[in-house]
Amino acid sequence: MSRGGQKKKPDDPERKCIVTGEVQPKNGLIRFVVGPEGIIVPDLAEKLPGRGIWITSERTVLEEAFKKGLFKRAARQDVNIPDGFADLIEAGLVRRLINLVSLARKSGRAIAGFEKVKSWLAEGRAKVLLQATDGSVRGKGKLWTPEGSRYFSVLTAQEMGLAFGRESVIHSALAAGGLTKSVVEEAMRLTGLREIGGGNMPAGKGKTTR
Repeated sequence: MSRGGQKKKPDDPERKCIVTGEVQPKNGLIRFVVGPEGIIVPDLAEKLPGRGIWITSERTVLEEAFKKGLFKRAARQDVNIPDGFADLIEAGLVRRLINLVSLARKSGRAIAGFEKVKSWLAEGRAKVLLQATDGSVRGKGKLWTPEGSRYFSVLTAQEMGLAFGRESVIHSALAAGGLTKSVVEEAMRLTGLREIGGGNMPAGKGKTTR
């Protein structure tokens, strides 16, 4: 079991966090590179050239890297860190997650609305249940996470609405396949940056851990 409760798989690429010193699947970390003029750049898509600097996707761990000058040590050069850096990274992860859910919707693997989600859950089609952080506890508790599926409450109703072309969305679900695995990975990263932790537990029956 890796940091954050992720189960390790033999073929998962692993990286070492420069703060904790732990080696874990890279989908639980954020990659950074040194850009022009020594500016530290978050490589959320993991495609930028340069030597990667990996940090566990948790706000407290990231802030420790700032305080202890660990980016400079890992880069072996002077670096510049933009103001409000952790918030910028969080915003970037939000955009990525919204975009992935939107693409999943367009491919027919994501739906929104209480009744539609309830139907998918009953039929066993839903493999990921997404509910808005600012939705009512009572309303969210009427749905459940099937055995072996995943649950996240990490986006606001307005943010989820952007993924579905609506003003707001409280309940949504994703089927298996397509971009669903990527949605889970980005949701896990964002959970750490937003310090939601134990709040990512559905209130309904049939609950499973993240």
